[in-house]
Amino acid sequence: MLGSTHGTLTTHFRARVVACGEEPHATVHSMTAAAAEGDLDVSGRPLHATVPDLDRFFRPESVAVIGASDTEGRPRTGITRQLVAWAERVGARLHPVHPTRESLFGRPCSPSVADLPEQVDLAVLLVGDPLPVIEELGQAKVKFAVAFASGFAETGEEGAAAQARLAAAVERSGLRLLGPNTNLNAFEAFRDDLDGPAIALITQSGHQGRPVYTLQELGVRLSHWAPTGNEADLETADFISYFSQRPEVGAIACYVEGLKDGRSFLLAADRAARAGVPVVAVKVGRTETGARTAASHTGKLTGADQVVDAAMRQFGVIRVDGLDELQDTAALLARARKPQADGVVVYSISGGTGAHFSDLATGAGLKLPTLSEEKQRELHEWIPGYLNVANPVDNGGHPVGDWRGRKIIDAILADPDVGVLICPITGPFPPMSDRLAQDLVDAAETTDKLVCVVWGSPVGTEDAYRTTLLGSSRVATFRTFGNCITAVKAYLDHHRFATSYRSPFDEAPRTPSPSFRKAQALMRPGHQLSEHAAKQLLRAYGIRVPREQLVTSAAAAVRAAGLVGFPVVMKASGARLAHKTELGLVKVGLTSASQVRDAYRELTDIARYEGIELDGVLVCQMIERGVEMMVGVTHDALFGPTVTVGLGGVLVEVLHDAAVRVPPFGEDQTRAMLGELRGRALLEGVRGGPPVDVDALVEVVLRVQRMALELGDDLAELDINPLMVLGRGQGAVALDALAVCR
Repeated sequence: MLGSTHGTLTTHFRARVVACGEEPHATVHSMTAAAAEGDLDVSGRPLHATVPDLDRFFRPESVAVIGASDTEGRPRTGITRQLVAWAERVGARLHPVHPTRESLFGRPCSPSVADLPEQVDLAVLLVGDPLPVIEELGQAKVKFAVAFASGFAETGEEGAAAQARLAAAVERSGLRLLGPNTNLNAFEAFRDDLDGPAIALITQSGHQGRPVYTLQELGVRLSHWAPTGNEADLETADFISYFSQRPEVGAIACYVEGLKDGRSFLLAADRAARAGVPVVAVKVGRTETGARTAASHTGKLTGADQVVDAAMRQFGVIRVDGLDELQDTAALLARARKPQADGVVVYSISGGTGAHFSDLATGAGLKLPTLSEEKQRELHEWIPGYLNVANPVDNGGHPVGDWRGRKIIDAILADPDVGVLICPITGPFPPMSDRLAQDLVDAAETTDKLVCVVWGSPVGTEDAYRTTLLGSSRVATFRTFGNCITAVKAYLDHHRFATSYRSPFDEAPRTPSPSFRKAQALMRPGHQLSEHAAKQLLRAYGIRVPREQLVTSAAAAVRAAGLVGFPVVMKASGARLAHKTELGLVKVGLTSASQVRDAYRELTDIARYEGIELDGVLVCQMIERGVEMMVGVTHDALFGPTVTVGLGGVLVEVLHDAAVRVPPFGEDQTRAMLGELRGRALLEGVRGGPPVDVDALVEVVLRVQRMALELGDDLAELDINPLMVLGRGQGAVALDALAVCR
């Protein structure tokens, strides 16, 4: 296997985090640092990740073990023994701390933290309740601590309260804490005889990192393991930021059960993306565990996991489902060189194997180019003419057993359109499989292109596999078709992403726009706005709405229709109206004064019967031709404001075809959102219809994003549906809007 103002903003941000039920400690530290540099976005949030200096955590000069033991049979004794061995490996001085012992494992023992013979970098707490020790560690100027104790947030409300007290004590002390509810994974023995870029591992559940850790037995180097536990202080984001700056780290592998703070995670992912370090993550929780209540369509379209998925994709984090995918994908990304082309060629000794693998690869989105006629003629010099060599390349079997096998491999790799060669070997068939494996390894040593092998034998004891393939640092060896395809696609996608990545935080607005001041005057805290008021909010941000007037009498409705221009649409407008059509409170295609008068009376009668308070009736310009879209804003518990775009009108509830992003994002991500829609062909024109004004749609999404960033928590929800996107060059018009203020 391959192998002032700032002070106010800081206070506001702290209050927002605490209100979400999260401990503000690490985020507030980041916020304070950003405020000092003046590097905050328009809503007062930091624009760059704070990178903790964890060198002294992983490579301390001195370590204290609080509650150390050498009494055989006790769990603390085994832990102490492992820590002694680890300290010797990293060259650290270890000081046991125990109130009644003079020595432990032949080392002098201090009765308390205050009696330590020197200031220590790291304290390991082998005590049931770490809280009383934290203050002592702070007074002793200890830099880092690790708490193994359990019984905190993982146990429920009482444990969460205890964890909050622990986090507050850590905040006051000035040290940084790993845990609680963590383990010894950070102090594992890593092989030092392996070369090449390494994988740094982050896990919230220690056992889930074992498959990645054991990659060392296959020749893949590991450099760090951070078992974050309950993340009362140090969190996944801190370690991503740190590892992405380490020169030996080629990829970061994560097992994440829950994110502590969405913004911190995105800032860390952004730092890794800037550095070109791939992050591969298993994030559990793909199913929705709670229903979201929302008045708008937008709030019903995206569950919490959809937001996590979109946010990861937005910042280049590669999300995989299984631990086997995590290990294979991280190993490939850590060690493979940058691709020279994105074309994939499948090379096999069986036409059935090649066809099967090619179907799966194409279905996953890999590009399998047809080899040129010239290249096919070259391959047929060594492969019988009746066999297909267009891609997949079928050699029929016999050529791999002699000199022709290497010629074929070299010829494929010489094609400038080929960046990856994949050879599925479905089972051992010595001596040909041995010769094929050796030819692939030898060829890989002479090229910068990626050579992958799928060794399909369920046994895995064959010499061609254990010695030849796994002994190569240049061949990526997999055991399943699926893992190979997942890893290769992630490899190509990552490098494509890294080549064009521009941090959205660099372009995020830092000062409010003139629109913000207009919008503030329109907000009604704790209320849902009427359609008329919601459209005024859109106008403030330069989003086009139809010509319309709000009227309170039938006579005024007739006059308004004359000014707006027939035909018109009439709609009841009230602060508590979410879905007017279902109540019969919308009339379309009115072409005369008499129809307008009748419609006004009918709308007000229905509202009176339903007990709905109106602020009037809207007489609107009727716009018919275009594609109905939906653009909205909701709040995610982790990431804050999110922006959604999708098919609108009645299709929004039928198809649920939508894409979501977390601000800030730019035009490229907006267009990527549209590309994710199943119904995107409607924007390009179908069945003879003209293409619509996609540029205008993109502009509306970006203006809605600006609104979400500037209004922040004050805007609980926004739903523009439908947004009628007109023909190319004609713009987009928000026909209806719903806004809820917090």
